[in-house]
Amino acid sequence: MTDLRSSALAPQQPARPLWRRAWRLLVAVKDGLVLLFLLLFFGALYALLTAGPNPAQNRGGALLLDLSGQIVEQPESADPRAVLAGQVPVGTQFRTRDLVRALTLAAQDDSIKTVVLDLSGFWGASQATLDEVGYALAKVKAAKKPIFAHATGYSDDSYHLAAHANEIWLDPMGAAMFRGPGGSRPYFKGLIDRFGVTVNTYRVGKYKSFVEPYTRADQSPEAREENSALANTLWQNWQDNIVRLRPKAKLAAFVNDPAGQVAASNGNLTAATLAAGLVDQLGDREAFGARVAKLVGSDSSKPAGDFSHTRLEDYLIANPRSTSGAAIGVVTVAGSIVDGEAPQGTAGGKTITKLIDDAVAKGNLKALVVRVDSGGGSAFASEQIRAALGRAKAKGIPVVTSMASVAASGGYWIAMAGDKVYAQPNTITGSIGVFAILPSFETTAARYGVTADGIKTTPLSGQPDILGGINEPTGRLLQASVEDLYRRFLTLVSEKRKMPVARVNEVAQGRVWDGGTARQLGLVDAFGTVDDAIAEAARLAKLDPAKTYRLDIEPEASFLSSILGGLPMARAEAEQTDVFTRAVRQQQGQAVASFRDAKALLSGATIQLRCMECPIPPSRPLSPQSGQSGWFGLVFDKVFQ
Repeated sequence: MTDLRSSALAPQQPARPLWRRAWRLLVAVKDGLVLLFLLLFFGALYALLTAGPNPAQNRGGALLLDLSGQIVEQPESADPRAVLAGQVPVGTQFRTRDLVRALTLAAQDDSIKTVVLDLSGFWGASQATLDEVGYALAKVKAAKKPIFAHATGYSDDSYHLAAHANEIWLDPMGAAMFRGPGGSRPYFKGLIDRFGVTVNTYRVGKYKSFVEPYTRADQSPEAREENSALANTLWQNWQDNIVRLRPKAKLAAFVNDPAGQVAASNGNLTAATLAAGLVDQLGDREAFGARVAKLVGSDSSKPAGDFSHTRLEDYLIANPRSTSGAAIGVVTVAGSIVDGEAPQGTAGGKTITKLIDDAVAKGNLKALVVRVDSGGGSAFASEQIRAALGRAKAKGIPVVTSMASVAASGGYWIAMAGDKVYAQPNTITGSIGVFAILPSFETTAARYGVTADGIKTTPLSGQPDILGGINEPTGRLLQASVEDLYRRFLTLVSEKRKMPVARVNEVAQGRVWDGGTARQLGLVDAFGTVDDAIAEAARLAKLDPAKTYRLDIEPEASFLSSILGGLPMARAEAEQTDVFTRAVRQQQGQAVASFRDAKALLSGATIQLRCMECPIPPSRPLSPQSGQSGWFGLVFDKVFQ
């Protein structure tokens, strides 16, 4: 039997005094600040040591494009909070313009003998972006310089680039897997109903389906029709491109019956890829490097598989962009369009407006190109940016629009500032429609005995009431606001595209279009890259395009962001993994992006010009080594240990 007296008399662990816990907190805060100071110090030292010119940067040989990451129009700024929290994204974000410029230079550079594409860590890009890089690769081939590609596995996006190569190599453990556009996205109706949330939606446009994930459990017939048409067009364009570049490959059989092709190769995925003619040679990095070395040479002191090469970043530094002639400004509107200020990768209405106004005020711009890569966002911020471009035009500065991957909804609103609009065949555009969304919690509150009451002096007193519910006059007012903005949108497009309002309404209705169809409908003027848009802007300014230069108008990165962005810890290499694992990670990233969109929608502007049907850009997963606590975690771990 347990002796209760002895148990009661047993010594107890004394409680930790409050002053001691407070002291531990102060020490932890001090340690955290010291760590932060050291991080900034060594970051600044690193930036200083790497900032100096290096005359040996262009080493000739092969131009090595190690595309471990994504290709984007405008990289996201380094988030100091995320880096300090140890959440390091996998891979780098490469600017489209940097790749295009490097390849264009390499085609004419006698010191560059070949271009090598390392695609093992490539996480993807949009079809329109890949097309632009493909045009530049075509210039290299036209200059009679071979292109080599190697990967541990090929997916749709990586093969889109690899197909341009003279020789496509695959690791002996690798395979190709082509999935095509499409897939599922989460619908929150069941979850919303479970919590008793009322989602009040107001929209105009038969196809404006951005609100559907919050009001339905599945796609509407209109959304399914639209998404199918868009996906099929993009998929057909991709296949046509591959067939043109690799006519002997058995693409159709491999795509339509991949399991059958693998079975015919005794279950060997690598052999099936080779048998289909999708790759030319099997070999690991060492064997591939030895093949390239036969053409460009190698350093015997380097490891096996090394070959003489120049890396992208070194090549760009060694070949700075010319600044002679007249300046053609290029302002980029990339990512979600939001009110106020925002860093690179997100289009802040106030930020971009100030950039445009300041650049025009300096008086050295002869023309402007607005490069749009956005599926929209805040209606107010979209108009802010368009109005700033209008002020530039009022001062005699021609404006040309260049659409990148997507220029839809708010992105298309901004595009209407251009005197001429360029797009790619695979650009996603249109989505001329408006919606508003407001959640209210009257049902949820009632479940827990919470009610709302008060006095009202007008029908709109206390509205929108998120606890008591949105009343009928408020609902009618919001719907009227949405319809008014839609009429403004139709009128804007009618004036700029020289189309009757009734015709604009027919092709609007919130529907998205591929660039080829948009051109047929009159929503864009011509196909072309951003360089074509710059040349057109020069001509509109009555200048010789050959006597102008591109001046990128972008926000300056903060001191802390620039340091953190240059640190090795913020430049984690993309994982060299198989194609199936990358496919899973990409799908996980798409799911996370859907929830991120939901958060942005509910916390952003009430009335928005946003496109749900526009493909979600590929998301960078976090490094497996990324800690959940980071520097701040060290502080709290020390306090509560």
